[in-house]
Amino acid sequence: MISVSHFHPFPFLRKEKMERKFLFLVASLCLLSGLNASNWNILNQKSKYGLKISLKNYCESWRMNVELNNIRDFKIVPEECAPYVGKYMTGTQYKVDSEGTIEECTIYLSTSCNFKKDGKDAWIFDIDDTLLSTVPYFKQHNFGGEQMNLTSLEEWMSYGKAAALKHSLSLFNDLKGRGIQIFLVSSRREILRSATIDNLVKVGFYGWASLHLRGKDDECKTVQQYKSEVRNKLMGNGYRIWGIVGDQWSSIQGLPFAKRTFKLPNSLYYVE
Repeated sequence: MISVSHFHPFPFLRKEKMERKFLFLVASLCLLSGLNASNWNILNQKSKYGLKISLKNYCESWRMNVELNNIRDFKIVPEECAPYVGKYMTGTQYKVDSEGTIEECTIYLSTSCNFKKDGKDAWIFDIDDTLLSTVPYFKQHNFGGEQMNLTSLEEWMSYGKAAALKHSLSLFNDLKGRGIQIFLVSSRREILRSATIDNLVKVGFYGWASLHLRGKDDECKTVQQYKSEVRNKLMGNGYRIWGIVGDQWSSIQGLPFAKRTFKLPNSLYYVE
């Protein structure tokens, strides 16, 4: 307790001492309040438009702008937002959003696709966080709040234990039933081919036309460039790509375009 009630023979020294204690108390309170995430507020200020911003508001806005491709090329999820991203990616809302995307694919297939059924109607899937979930790996690494360690991630992938995303498996089987050729185009490296095939088949993904992984010549390219080149080769072979499903913008952007693209939610990492 700070006491100032007793008599001091030198008032100016007493005043100086009180000021030092007061500054120390203010600094301590600021530190303690900064550590209390539940009461976090951006500098205790309001937004440009007068709205009071909480940590949850800030992190939800950050996540949404990642999904909209407004925030790009981030290396890690902001440390203060990692718990919010983790809660979303492991919660009901992520499943609802993903199922909504797949439902739109199904509506598109049923209402807007005039398939020729000549063996050239095609669809492209990404793999990670499109068919197979890497969420368990990122759960061990602060939900994207740590710098990406590719060696560690590839080691985890090599075990072939990733679970299927059930909504995507449903669409995958629907496409097979319609006689559409399915191509898997992943940014995984060629060294993971065997583990990737084993993992996919084990959880129910089988019957695709081909699996495309990055070879040594592709490693110096951006993922978007590599995937665009794969699409170009497929179209050059006469395939009509009716749709692409991926969790990264780099999976669905770039020439040549598919007839439609569908993006699944993922704010754990960014692949350019």
